[in-house]
Amino acid sequence: MPSLLAVFALLTWQVAADGRLRGLDERIGRSVVGHGPARLTEFLADLGNMQVALPVLGCAIAYALLRGARREPLYAASAMAVVPAVIVPLKDWIARPGPLTEVTGYYPSGHAATAAVAYGAAALLLAPRTGPAGRSKWSWMMPVAAVLLTVATGIGLVLRGYHWPLDVLGSWCLSGLLLLALSRPGRSSRRLQPPK
Repeated sequence: MPSLLAVFALLTWQVAADGRLRGLDERIGRSVVGHGPARLTEFLADLGNMQVALPVLGCAIAYALLRGARREPLYAASAMAVVPAVIVPLKDWIARPGPLTEVTGYYPSGHAATAAVAYGAAALLLAPRTGPAGRSKWSWMMPVAAVLLTVATGIGLVLRGYHWPLDVLGSWCLSGLLLLALSRPGRSSRRLQPPK
């Protein structure tokens, strides 16, 4: 957790202070904008829209509630609610222009954070929790799917020119902090149980 916070602080400082990383970030961003099939990259960027990511999390919360969990769904919903409460003030404070516009408010990326927290929290809620060790042999699938969806969203946002790469990386660091807090062991002594 401290390492994510340190990386986020470094990225934020570099973006806010127009540091060397920001210059490198903008060179890389300009060189990749427009690459890839437009429909595919737009689809990937749209994975971070609230209209796409929130229903996924909502379904995972409903599933967890049906399986008897009480705290975990509340923590997942709370983590998602924290995203705009943290991201919006940071966007206003940093006031970074976007790759294809002079309009400000691009760091950190709200779409990248929405995708990371929604898919990550959904994975934590849906990962099978059965078997002798509390996890089945398939429990790895949900976190892998969440990472793939989150990375795909970030790639789409950068290739479409909606965000600079550091906008996405900064959001992932913040989201990682929220998800680590959500996934801390010992949050709940109850395991998700099948419905009776």
